[in-house]
Amino acid sequence: MTNEAEKMGFFERYLSVWVAACIVVGIVLGQILGGSIQVLSNLNIAKVNLPVAVLVWLMIFPMMVQIDFSSIKDVGRNPKGLGLTLIINWIIKPFTMAFFAWIFFDKVFSSFLTPALAEEYIAGAILLGAAPCTAMVFVWSYLTKGDPEYTLVQVAINDLILLFAFIPIVRFLLGVTDITIPFDTLISSVLIFVVLPLLSGAIVNKVLIKGKGKDWFESIFLAKLKPVSIIALLSTLILLFAFQGSKIIENPFHILLIAIPLTIQTYFVFFAAWGLGKKMNLPHCILSPGSMIGASNFFELAVAVAIALFGLNSGAALVTVVGVLIEVPVMLSLVKISNKWRY
Repeated sequence: MTNEAEKMGFFERYLSVWVAACIVVGIVLGQILGGSIQVLSNLNIAKVNLPVAVLVWLMIFPMMVQIDFSSIKDVGRNPKGLGLTLIINWIIKPFTMAFFAWIFFDKVFSSFLTPALAEEYIAGAILLGAAPCTAMVFVWSYLTKGDPEYTLVQVAINDLILLFAFIPIVRFLLGVTDITIPFDTLISSVLIFVVLPLLSGAIVNKVLIKGKGKDWFESIFLAKLKPVSIIALLSTLILLFAFQGSKIIENPFHILLIAIPLTIQTYFVFFAAWGLGKKMNLPHCILSPGSMIGASNFFELAVAVAIALFGLNSGAALVTVVGVLIEVPVMLSLVKISNKWRY
């Protein structure tokens, strides 16, 4: 066990190196495989890619299997963490995303973009900002030793609000009135990324603790699961960059222009949530996932709506895709910061 822990520590210590390597491998694979990679890219249910869904499921399961359902009832005794999630996700994040997009695409980068393209880029950024994370926050919480029960409740409340708040916020910020939310994408994502891993995790948790004991479950089983989560994370990176490698090669400068405000927004939201949560005296295990859920995005929903509203080859769709590409590397850097600042 000691050797495995040391190896895992070394692996995590140089995680940024593995991430960079996976990005390069993904882009190269996308170029080598060419059109054949589209076979995997087209394996979708309600615009949710199945290979990516399997990998995300493997990332999430180690978090879900730790959840103690008997303790969920106690989460409401400390409502500050839920309050932080509501403030960041629905009062701060959508409007700061719109502001940063307007500043950069309409002002700073105006000499590089036509007004029409700038508007589409702003629209794509707004769609990302109005769709806070549903699934990947379980991964970030797991990697920062977040409270699993609290993370589950945060995500559940976030999903309920998303059903009612997404359309009004997007309509207000875009000035578009004929938005129809793709409920099949929303429902499929919640089922695949929350309900199924949650049920399977609960069953495995109950069976293993009953059969092997809690000490074995925590010291041996969970320790062996952690590499699975990391490997699935890196495999997801390879797949995403293989799918989108051609867009990166064809539009490297515009990818950079789009990535700048999205990256700044991600760090801004995280540090805003962290500072607010510290003032609220939240423990690290609640503050970390609370900050992560606002910083990351429900990119499946944002991509689906961008394609539905503006078209597959639109600037808005490209922005949501870039959001997918930068999210994992940027969020991993925030995981590192969160772990460094653990208190």
